[in-house]
Amino acid sequence: MIVGVPTETKEGEHRVALTPDGVGELVAHGHSVRIEKGAGGGSAIGDEEYRCAGADLVDTEAAWAAQMVVKVKEPQTDEFAFLRDDLTLFTYLHLAAEAEVAAALLAAGTTALAYETVQLADGSLPLLAPMSEVAGRMATQIGAHYLERDFGGRGVLLGGAPGVRPARVVVLGAGNVGWNAAWIAAGMEAEVLLLDRNLDRLRVVDQIHKGRIMTLASNRGAVERAVAEADLVIGAVLVAGGRAPTVVSESAVRSMKTGAVIVDIAVDQGGCVATTRETTHRAPVFEQFGVLHYGVGNVPGAVPHTSTYALTNATLAYVLAVAEHGVAAAIARDPALAAGLNTMSGRLTNAVVAHALSS
Repeated sequence: MIVGVPTETKEGEHRVALTPDGVGELVAHGHSVRIEKGAGGGSAIGDEEYRCAGADLVDTEAAWAAQMVVKVKEPQTDEFAFLRDDLTLFTYLHLAAEAEVAAALLAAGTTALAYETVQLADGSLPLLAPMSEVAGRMATQIGAHYLERDFGGRGVLLGGAPGVRPARVVVLGAGNVGWNAAWIAAGMEAEVLLLDRNLDRLRVVDQIHKGRIMTLASNRGAVERAVAEADLVIGAVLVAGGRAPTVVSESAVRSMKTGAVIVDIAVDQGGCVATTRETTHRAPVFEQFGVLHYGVGNVPGAVPHTSTYALTNATLAYVLAVAEHGVAAAIARDPALAAGLNTMSGRLTNAVVAHALSS
């Protein structure tokens, strides 16, 4: 199979879909890989590394002319013209929050696999996990940065100082994003509250951290009380393939301290805070009701070298399976990959995504 890797065009996106090692693995299995010239530059991976791994360096059109295109982010508006009915696209799509992208894929008849809906029998999301881990770890350091007075925050040091109370960090959701965010916040000596409706998940966190992270069962009242006292709120609520539920209302945001910070990592699925809207790395924050909101939809793109290697480590086996067997045979062999199929022949094929787009 011919596999194409175009340069990412989303604002602030510096990741690339394959590392040279990933290219080498595909080539070793007899596949051809086309890398757009300069595609790895943002991740500190040069063209020569790809050439040595066996890739052909091509222009944008040639990369998109491949049988399967592997990307990091959903196609941007200026890339819709490359979509076609004999193309397989494998990338993060987040269609529940990207109706325009869904419409373009359906109109073109493109077969689209979404990293974020590939799901194992135990409910875990193996291709979302590595970027969730990166985003969670970054969320805390982002919040700490914007709590500084010169960047619009309350002027609070996350870990406090001897004799001075540390910042209170409220993390909503104990999945991969939330657990990693809470872990880093605790490591920075903040006071951390982690909320989730899944008590088993909270038990695991409690057993590991032995009370260093306070765990709370999530409900409307608990969220409202926690948010009102928070210096930093990290939104990490996920519904696989669907829109994130709004768990922080506008009134709850109004109750927050002036100069408090919200980092809504769920924004690429619509956001879990009522006042959140998606922002970019170029203009990452906005203020509403005296609260600073960070809503960048591709947080791991800020650390592209780390993120690119973590992403390829997770996706390569699935990319190779599609290259080896074709989409139909690959999804027949692997139910987890079958859950990743979002569009095919002009139809939505993932029930959760279809429900989210129709609601």
